[in-house]
Amino acid sequence: MRHASSTVTATLPILFLVAHAGTVAVARDRATEVSFAWLIAAPFLAGLACLHRSVKEGLEGWLPLGLALLCWAGGMAATMVAMLYLDITTEERVSMLLYVLYGVPLIFALASPEDEKWQVRLVDAMLAAALGYLFYVYVNHLSNSPGKLPALQLMFDIENGYIALFAVMRFLARPGARYGFFRAAMGYALTYLVCAGYMNHFEADSDYGSWPDLIVDLPFMLLIWLALTPALPRASSAVAPKPRKFARVVRAGSPLAIPLTLLTVSVLLVSFDPRMAISGCVAASLGYGLRTVLVQLRNFEEQDQLTRLSHVDALTGIPNRRRFDEVLQREWKRRDQVRGRLALLMIDIDHFKQLNDRFGHSVGDDRLRSVALALAECARRELDLVARHGGEEFAAVLIDVEPQDAAIVAERMRASVEGLLLPAAHGAGIVTISIGLVCAQIHDNDLAAFVSSADAALYDAKRNGRNQVVHRVAPALRVVKSGPPPRDGRAA
Repeated sequence: MRHASSTVTATLPILFLVAHAGTVAVARDRATEVSFAWLIAAPFLAGLACLHRSVKEGLEGWLPLGLALLCWAGGMAATMVAMLYLDITTEERVSMLLYVLYGVPLIFALASPEDEKWQVRLVDAMLAAALGYLFYVYVNHLSNSPGKLPALQLMFDIENGYIALFAVMRFLARPGARYGFFRAAMGYALTYLVCAGYMNHFEADSDYGSWPDLIVDLPFMLLIWLALTPALPRASSAVAPKPRKFARVVRAGSPLAIPLTLLTVSVLLVSFDPRMAISGCVAASLGYGLRTVLVQLRNFEEQDQLTRLSHVDALTGIPNRRRFDEVLQREWKRRDQVRGRLALLMIDIDHFKQLNDRFGHSVGDDRLRSVALALAECARRELDLVARHGGEEFAAVLIDVEPQDAAIVAERMRASVEGLLLPAAHGAGIVTISIGLVCAQIHDNDLAAFVSSADAALYDAKRNGRNQVVHRVAPALRVVKSGPPPRDGRAA
């Protein structure tokens, strides 16, 4: 069924070309009027095909392309009215303007990355609007200038060449889910470049209603076929392609397309309107500069967000082991410089393995989050850090604190977790924690030994019965007296 549908889709453009040629041959004296009807219908139908595709795949890309083709069809309609019904010298400017403006939304679709923020895309749209205005100024000057054909040919060649170049580069840069659009844009742009170049340079003097009109139909017929052809499997693949250096270069350089085209048109305007040419150069420079600033601000925000995420434990929402190591090393060096007080707490949830075995890992994760929140609330100073050290183990760094105050914070943490009354693994037991506390002395100069002392204090708290704080103040250990367990449950 899909094969039959593809065959019909490929046959329709061929039938269109055959019907165009046949009706022009039969019409004879009215061949011009008949050919104009087909020449208007070709881009109009191609535009409708793009709009139809946009309904299925989204407005990005397909909508600007559809609007561009409708603009081209309007230009051909203006040409028909100018030649058959009105004074051609007064209406030719309108048709030429529409032919040139058709490239503006297409360049925008190819140059403005769809994943940029709306502020950046608004700048792209404003640059595209400035480009359209300069096109209008250029056509307006040419309409009043003798020997304007070479200048128009040059303008169209530059515009069509830029569009084809941008389309090829975006297609080769592995467009992923937008493969269907960039395939269609590249095929259409290359075909249009060749056909328009031939018509502008070799058939510029030929009359409408003759065989060269069929060449004008070719890029639109190809686009109809590409737009109506179902997307290839790689276009709908959920697996993103691996980044390549070329793809990154294209991704970074594609926003230059609109300012570059704007600068080119400004250069063409120098001999006609130097003031407008300078304005175009200034608009391109300032617009791209503003765009760069907005993108840079977004990059800074994303970098800050990534930095925060790299320092936060995904499960508990508190700082992770990486952040703990950074802060501890920083404060240890700072302590060497200013001889400040520093305390380290190593904290472990008692009998956590049995809790996981009894209730499952989902409940275990909930217990970890609850304990993390309770610990973090006990260290409210901005200088202090409570982090997940790994598994069911936490750690806290207390900065500029006296040993007795550090012991108070540790006991507050122990009592706070015990006061949550979270069911544990054994009978009516509740979740408790054991804490090893060590405070740096003036003569301490080994960070690894400092951490080992805190670990040793934690192990002693475990061996001494859990649910307590052990404070290592010297080679000997002193146990800080803990509060009594709650009446409605026993410590686990």
